[in-house]
Amino acid sequence: MSSPNSVARRFAVIGHPVAHSLSPRIHAAFAQQFGIALEYTRIDATPEQFDAALAAFAAEGGVGANVTLPHKARAAAICGNLTERAQRAGAANTLIRTATGWDGDNTDGIGLVRDLTEREGMDLRERRTLLIGAGGAARGVAPALLDAGVGDLYIVNRTPERADALADALGEPGRVHPRYLADVDSLGAFDLIINASAANRGDGLPPLPGSLIAPRGDAVDLSYGEVAIPFLAWARACGADRTVDGLGMLVEQAAESFERWHGQRPDTDPVYAQLRQHDSALVNAD
Repeated sequence: MSSPNSVARRFAVIGHPVAHSLSPRIHAAFAQQFGIALEYTRIDATPEQFDAALAAFAAEGGVGANVTLPHKARAAAICGNLTERAQRAGAANTLIRTATGWDGDNTDGIGLVRDLTEREGMDLRERRTLLIGAGGAARGVAPALLDAGVGDLYIVNRTPERADALADALGEPGRVHPRYLADVDSLGAFDLIINASAANRGDGLPPLPGSLIAPRGDAVDLSYGEVAIPFLAWARACGADRTVDGLGMLVEQAAESFERWHGQRPDTDPVYAQLRQHDSALVNAD
């Protein structure tokens, strides 16, 4: 265990926008469990600024970074080494500074699966699954969903080429089926629908038919707070059995990042409970 008076190591979350990020609160709470001194800040950088912002952070002594929208694919591209799960995803959300540059990992997928199976008690096996979106968030969770045993995985995206690219990267054509978002009406019903689209943050949720949700089907939004409200409200109105926002995933992926950086596994339950209790803007999972 580190001394509380030891020199604080520097960490950050890099995204655009990033002012809303709960990551500094989460990592401060984790560090408190072990008496670890750390400095964890937010860095807002546009795609054009990302490389320079990360280089400046490293020059100022930064030793680890979380990466959020819209930089996860670029983060993977600049890493000298990637873990297997980051390679499969083609995206990195956790960066570790080394003597030769940055190593990259992706903790999104394991964070989502831990939240759904352990906290929410879901059995993901053989569930017919719809993944909305094909960007960095979707790339991060898709391999872990397959590993967790979901059945057929359909990927829909407004740009079909991106859905095709993600499906190709996953390398399981018998289980993974890319489709165009406009064709969702013809896809039938799903046991699990996961919204990994950034559309909630911009021009609104695309129209989705209520027939997408199978009886006792569940809906998950990888976002949290006000951003998750439209999709989860639609799912509840269409009869979803359970609706889950991304707060639990956020805490679990952060714990995985924390362990990569510090070699110690934090207790996530009290941190999750505190965030859920005290952030009135966050959407309560059913």
